[in-house]
Amino acid sequence: MVKRIDVTVTDPVGLYATPATELVDTMKMFNSDIKLVYASKTVNMKSLMGVLSLGIPTKAKIEIIADGEDEDAVIKRALELMKDLGISG
Repeated sequence: MVKRIDVTVTDPVGLYATPATELVDTMKMFNSDIKLVYASKTVNMKSLMGVLSLGIPTKAKIEIIADGEDEDAVIKRALELMKDLGISG
């Protein structure tokens, strides 16, 4: 079953290259299909170029969608990491 979460980006710079790289690298460790949605655009969350192409600013509302065998772990880890990196509150 597909898991979805909504997150608000709180970093004053938005989702920029340094935390995006760590986030993408972490998502690559999972088997699930992971998508990031912003402004009606959807990209593969395992692609740094895809994530950066969205140009996600501060206060943006994004959605993370995981579909696969480890989707619960994906959602949990994405939320933890985004808080640890200061991307979201």
